[in-house]
Amino acid sequence: MCGIVGYIGPQQAAPICLSGLKRMEYRGYDSAGLCILQDGTLHIGKKAGKVAEMEREVDVAAMTGTIGIGHTRWATHGVPNDVNAHPHSDASGAIALVHNGIIENYLTIKKKLLHAGYAFVSDTDSEVLAVFIGMLYDQLHDFELAVRTALSEVEGTFGVVVMSAHDPDMLIAARRGSPLLLGVGQNEYVIASDASAVISHTRQVVYLHENEMAIVTRHDGFHTKTIHNEETHSVVEQIEFELDAIEKSGFDHFMLKEIYEQPNTFHDGFRGRLLVDEGNVRLGGLQAVADKLKHARRIIITACGTSWHAGLAGEYIIEQLAKIPVEVEYASEFRYRDPIIYSDDIVIAISQSGETADTLAAIREAKRKGATVIGFVNVVGSTIARETDAGVYLHAGPEIGVASTKAFTSQLCVLTQFALYMGRMRDLDARTGKEIAAGLAALPSLIHRCLEQGPAVQAIALAYAKATNFLYLGRGVNFPAALEGALKLKEISYIHAEGYPAAEMKHGPIALIDENMPVVFIAPKDEIYDKVISNIQEVRARNGTVIAIASEDDTSIDAVADHVIRIPETLPILTPVLASIPLQLLAYYIAVERGCNVDMPRNLAKSVTVE
Repeated sequence: MCGIVGYIGPQQAAPICLSGLKRMEYRGYDSAGLCILQDGTLHIGKKAGKVAEMEREVDVAAMTGTIGIGHTRWATHGVPNDVNAHPHSDASGAIALVHNGIIENYLTIKKKLLHAGYAFVSDTDSEVLAVFIGMLYDQLHDFELAVRTALSEVEGTFGVVVMSAHDPDMLIAARRGSPLLLGVGQNEYVIASDASAVISHTRQVVYLHENEMAIVTRHDGFHTKTIHNEETHSVVEQIEFELDAIEKSGFDHFMLKEIYEQPNTFHDGFRGRLLVDEGNVRLGGLQAVADKLKHARRIIITACGTSWHAGLAGEYIIEQLAKIPVEVEYASEFRYRDPIIYSDDIVIAISQSGETADTLAAIREAKRKGATVIGFVNVVGSTIARETDAGVYLHAGPEIGVASTKAFTSQLCVLTQFALYMGRMRDLDARTGKEIAAGLAALPSLIHRCLEQGPAVQAIALAYAKATNFLYLGRGVNFPAALEGALKLKEISYIHAEGYPAAEMKHGPIALIDENMPVVFIAPKDEIYDKVISNIQEVRARNGTVIAIASEDDTSIDAVADHVIRIPETLPILTPVLASIPLQLLAYYIAVERGCNVDMPRNLAKSVTVE
C-alpha cells in the first residue's frame, strides 16, 4: 500500500527521494516524510497529508546529504497524523526506517521493549520495529545483524528500508509480502516499492524475492541474501516501459489518460498472441502447463475488486467457449473457508499489481493443496508472476490512477484469449474460433469509437452529479460490467452505487427506485435484449430515470430511456469491454464535477499489500 524509497550515491538524496514519493503517491497519501543523513546525524521531516503538504511544511532544501529514505503512507496502525507518519526512528535517533506492511506480533515485541525501558511516541507497528532494531544494535553493535535478527523474529509483512548514522554508507532493504526493488545505476542505487520511482535514474533493477534482503553500500555496491543469512544470486532485469507512461501527457488526470489509452493497451494485450486466420491464440506463458490445462476438470478464478469483476466476466466467457465449469472466488475469503481443491483444478489469480496480499494468500493455499496455479498480472517481476506455475502478462503499462480502468479491459482481453485457447484445445470449431479472434482484433477501433462519446457522457454526468444513489443493471456477461461501473462511481465520486443482475432488481432493489434514483442499464442488442427492455419498463413505471448503454443501431430504446449512450456492435461476449468505457467516463466526469480527487480517492490505495 505505502510507497517507500531510498537513495545512496553521489547526488543529493532529498530531491531524489521526494521525486520518488510523488511518483508513488497513488500507493498511499495519508502522510509523507523524509530522512536524510546530514553531518553524521539523521534529520527527519514528515507531515500528515499529501506529499505536497509535507513539501510545504518541511524545508527539504535544507536536508542535504547523499543517503536518505522517504515514505508516503496508507494508514493501518495509527491515525494519519504527523507523529504516525514515517520515517520512524529508534530510541537513540541513530536508526531510521520506512515500512510498508503490518507487523502482526508488534504488541508482543512492544511489551518486551517497554519492560526493557524503551518508550514510544507513535501508535504504529513500524516504530516498534525501528526501536527493536535499535535495541538489537545496542546489544550486537552490528547494523546488518541487528536488522536481520529483528526481521527474522517479526511476524507479518514488510517492505522496509533501514538506515543508520552508525553506518553512514549503507542502506538495508528487505521484503516479505510487500514489493520492493533495487534500481542499479552508475555508482548509485534507488530502492523503491515500484519501478515508477526508479525509471528516471536507471532502467536496471533487481526485484527482491520473499524473505530477501539487499545490503547496499556506497563503495562495494550491493549483495543479496535471505533474512536467515543465506546468500542469494540476484538477477538484474530491464524496466520495459518508458518514462512518459507515468506522466499525464496533457490530460487533467491519470485516470482520464488511462481511459483514453485503452485502444492501445487492449491491442497490446493480444499483439503477437492472436492468430485470427487460425481462430486461435498463442500464449507462450502457458506452454509449461498446456497438458494440465487440456485435462483440467474445473477452473477457479480468484481475485479482488476490479479484478474479481473481470474474473466474473471470464466465467461466462470461458464456460461458453471452453465448456468447462468455472468458479469465481473472492481471494480475501478463499483460504479462510478451507476450499475444496483437486489436483486437476486450475486456479487463475488475477491482479493488476501482482502483489495483492489476499490473492497471494489464495494462490499459496491452492498450491499447498496441489492445484496448478496461473497468474494474469500486469506488473513484470511481481510476486504473483514469480510464484505461479505459469501465466500471461496483461501488457497494459503502468496504471497510476487508483481506480483501475485500462487494467480491467486488458484483463478481459487476456481472459477472452484464454477462453479461446482452452476452447480450441477442446471442442471449439475453427469457424467459431475465427469469429471470436476477429471480434477481438476489431475491438481497439471500437473502443476508440466509444471514447468519441465522451462529450455526450459528460453532459449526462453534469445532470446527475448531485445524485446520492445509483443503480447499475446488466444481464449475462454484462452483469459484471454493471458491478464494475458501480464500483468506479463509488471509488472516485463517493456516491453510493450498486450493481445487480437486471432480473434481480424486482427481488428487492426495486423498492429503492423513485424519481431521484438514476438507473444505468447495459442494454445491447443481443439474445436477451427484450428481457432488459422489460426491466427498463419496470423502472419507468416507478418514475426512475433510465440511462441506457445501447447499440448504435438501436432506435427503439430512445422511447424508454431518458438518456442513451451508444456503443458499437460486437459479439455478445465482447460487449463488456465496450460497455465499460462509457461507465468509466461517467464515473470520471461525475467525480470531477463534484470536486473529488479523481486520482487519489479517499481511503484507497493502488496496490492492497496488507490483509
